[in-house]
Amino acid sequence: MEKLWSKTKIGNLELSNRLAMAPMTRSRAQEDGTPGELTPLYYAQRASMGLIITEGTQPSDDGQGYLRSPGIYTEKHIEGWRKVTDEVHEAGGFLFIQLMHVGRISHPDNTPHHRQAVAPSAIAPGEPIFTAKGMLDIPVPRELSEEDIQTTIVDFRKAAAAAIAAGADGVEIHGANGYLINQFISENSNKRMDEYGGSVENRARFAIEVTKAIVEEIGADRTGFRISPGTPLNGIDEGEQGPAVYLYLVKELAKYNLAYLHVMHLGNETLLREIRSNWPQPLLVNRAGRSLEDIGIDIDSGLADMAPVGVWSLANPDLVERLKEGFPLNEADRATLYSGNGSEGYTDYPTMKELMSQKE
Repeated sequence: MEKLWSKTKIGNLELSNRLAMAPMTRSRAQEDGTPGELTPLYYAQRASMGLIITEGTQPSDDGQGYLRSPGIYTEKHIEGWRKVTDEVHEAGGFLFIQLMHVGRISHPDNTPHHRQAVAPSAIAPGEPIFTAKGMLDIPVPRELSEEDIQTTIVDFRKAAAAAIAAGADGVEIHGANGYLINQFISENSNKRMDEYGGSVENRARFAIEVTKAIVEEIGADRTGFRISPGTPLNGIDEGEQGPAVYLYLVKELAKYNLAYLHVMHLGNETLLREIRSNWPQPLLVNRAGRSLEDIGIDIDSGLADMAPVGVWSLANPDLVERLKEGFPLNEADRATLYSGNGSEGYTDYPTMKELMSQKE
């Protein structure tokens, strides 16, 4: 695990260690999408992580899927995120805002404009979503026109600029977990017959065009990209073309010299090694089902450059210190992962030092 504590670079940033806080939806933003009052403290508490990647943050009204998720497309959003980035930087950390357009994984009750969700094709995921009225079936989305697609790309570009204006060190494009970009990649959610559907190249086109726009806007050194090959999340079935789309996409994205590629790894070892061989920039691998003892295994083997962690960092604001000392971890309160009252399950997890002082 020693390599985990060595320095590394992401873009132009020199990180103190190779642990990254993975993006995790917390549903604690204000109703207008501005980060909540405790959000600056939440992220600043975890600033000892080499890199913080924030919760999914919508680039537009159409991009919202969940209640109380944050946005980054209005002046109030920028002001709210500026408080977050200021506190993280003051604590010595670095932060990328994840840009997440959910596509069809939405409900009109959850969005500011209460309109039908948008997607590559008018195909519902066949799954429910939590709303203020409880769990409801996700309705059939509206198929994006080619003009809509260009507007959505502009929304991503503007959101990236807003993130930098808010003081973020960069953005991560969310191309994983069954959301909009992943919906373009997947066979069962994309039945288009135009240049955005059908072939391997066409299924990757939207992801590449979003990336190109953001790189033009804020620079490659401030741009990361996340994928989840083989994901079944949110009703996704990538089909037989899936691995080929990812290999093509990775090769194309590598041409932009991005800050990093973030892989949610679900078990296809051959594909992961092919991705590594075709990706010359830093690679973040979040290995599903990994044990705490194996947290640095991909770094040690040279397969990854950083190890993103989710729930462990959520429940342990001082995860870096605990791992270095071999101190037991807090257990996450599952009941407050996506909601809570004030600090409960959000900013009230005790640190190692606080626990030790209680015993004295």
